[in-house]
Amino acid sequence: MKNVLFVCSQNRLRSPTAEQVFSTRRDIEVASAGTNHDADTPLTHELVAWADIIFVMEKVHRTKLHKKFKTSLKKARVICLDIPDNYEFMDLELIDLLKARVSRYLG
Repeated sequence: MKNVLFVCSQNRLRSPTAEQVFSTRRDIEVASAGTNHDADTPLTHELVAWADIIFVMEKVHRTKLHKKFKTSLKKARVICLDIPDNYEFMDLELIDLLKARVSRYLG
């Protein structure tokens, strides 16, 4: 089973939506976090080390991840989904985007 982590800035809209959308799959474990210090669930070294695949929403998240958590990024593949912060939690358009872009990597 693969551990999949979804990352955005605040962990309020995009990454929690992704976590909820993919939480019903039986072949993966999912979690979400935010890169900002005031995120609902802040990104930690433990979460980064836990993940096999990390989906970041924007390039800025990948940059922050590599700068702050480089020592914990031993095994995880980091993939940028290029999804801007233009959506509300569980927005149908966001869900469609997530399914289309993530399915390339998870099947």
